[in-house]
This record gives sequence, C-alpha cells and structure tokens, in this order.
Amino acid sequence: MLVRRIRDSEMAMLSRSVQTWYRHYKAKPDERASEMLCSAVIDLFNKGHHTQEELTSILITRYPGPTAILTNAPTSSAIQ
Repeated sequence: MLVRRIRDSEMAMLSRSVQTWYRHYKAKPDERASEMLCSAVIDLFNKGHHTQEELTSILITRYPGPTAILTNAPTSSAIQ
C-alpha cells in the first residue's frame, strides 16, 4: 500500500477524532491509550477513512472505553 504524507490539516482532524473518543468516554488522557488510539486512527486514515465522524465512530466501536485500550483488547469488530 502506498502511503502519502499526512497534511497538517488532516493531522489536526485525526487529533480531534482521538480527543472526541476521550470526551465520549469521559476519560482522562493517558499516554499508552493515546499511543494506541493515534496509531489506530492513522491506520484507519491510510485505509481510506477520511472524515472525523467516521474515524471517531470506528474508534468508539473498536475501543469501548479506557479499559479496552489499557488491556489492549479491542472488540471483535476490530478483527476484520
């Protein structure tokens, strides 16, 4: 897969998607969780998901709360 450089405006949108995940679960930012969420959102973006709404929805579905992140256990819908 050819991956192009992510523009600053796109990176800001990816960041907002992760921030929205935190707000949705009323969770405090955590370094480990942020690393996993950022990695996941970049991967999703590179696979063709290019709207904040779509990215946020997928993150919320795959990582249903901070416990799922910290135990490194995405839901079965994450395995496709």
